[in-house]
Amino acid sequence: MRGPSVSSASDGALLVVGDVVTDVIARHRGPLASGTDTAAAIQTVPGGAGANVACWAARWGGAEVRLLGRVGADTAAWHERELTESGVRPTLVVDPQAPTGTVICLVDTGDAAERTFLTDSGASLRLEPDDWSDALLDGVARLHLSGYLLFSEPSRAFVSVALESARARGVPTSLDPASAGFLTKLGVDRFLTLVEGLDVLLPSRDEACLLTGLPDAADAAAKLSRHVPLVVAKQGSDGALVARSGTVSAHVEAVPAAPSDTTGAGDAFTGAFLAALLTGAGPEDAAREGCRAGALAVEQVGGRPPRLG
Repeated sequence: MRGPSVSSASDGALLVVGDVVTDVIARHRGPLASGTDTAAAIQTVPGGAGANVACWAARWGGAEVRLLGRVGADTAAWHERELTESGVRPTLVVDPQAPTGTVICLVDTGDAAERTFLTDSGASLRLEPDDWSDALLDGVARLHLSGYLLFSEPSRAFVSVALESARARGVPTSLDPASAGFLTKLGVDRFLTLVEGLDVLLPSRDEACLLTGLPDAADAAAKLSRHVPLVVAKQGSDGALVARSGTVSAHVEAVPAAPSDTTGAGDAFTGAFLAALLTGAGPEDAAREGCRAGALAVEQVGGRPPRLG
């Protein structure tokens, strides 16, 4: 599963900050039957966009991967064990009041295996400035933030502190906008203000179009790259677009896959992309690694990579 084109050792770790949640995945076929039963295969697995990115980055190899997140006492030990066994070095803040976030993932097992999320963020969006320490950046070469952190007031304040600390240290930063639905509520102008000074933005096609008001993904990625130096727009089965300084510099083709569950495919792309950057790959080659990871992700159930046996 590791990318063969990425081989040199990293000089520093990847620190991912973001959501650690419990996913309840219900796989059904066809429309839900309102008012009665719909047959489904149901699994409970560890998830969360931030945690998924960290696990895929660790699986792709080449650098130490760390994760900072906030969980409830109810499942803290389980999540820490799952992350550690996936090769991630976790720092989990245990919330004294809120339980771990839970996401119900409804996956239609038709051709596209498209998913719909019902989200209770719980402790995951309660990271606050006091949870940050400049020492978290010791030995870190890149900082990646889950966009879900922008969707609550405490974690927005946390993001501001973390980005300021990274800039002071000269640590490159990246962010995945995370949710078109939550972005709509936050507001485009507010989002762009909050991510000012970011080095890399990794939106989905829908998020890129929403953030620019443009219907075409290439135009949207190009426009966003006037705000953020490097934009990599994830397009699922249409691959990825790499844009810099107002211009799309590459369209990376997708890797063919037979979708089973699209949950976490974008997280897989981001994790592999960041792991490749850390080992010296350029953005285009890193995007190819991301597409390879995304293809692997959609062929399995859940948002985490399979464990090495």
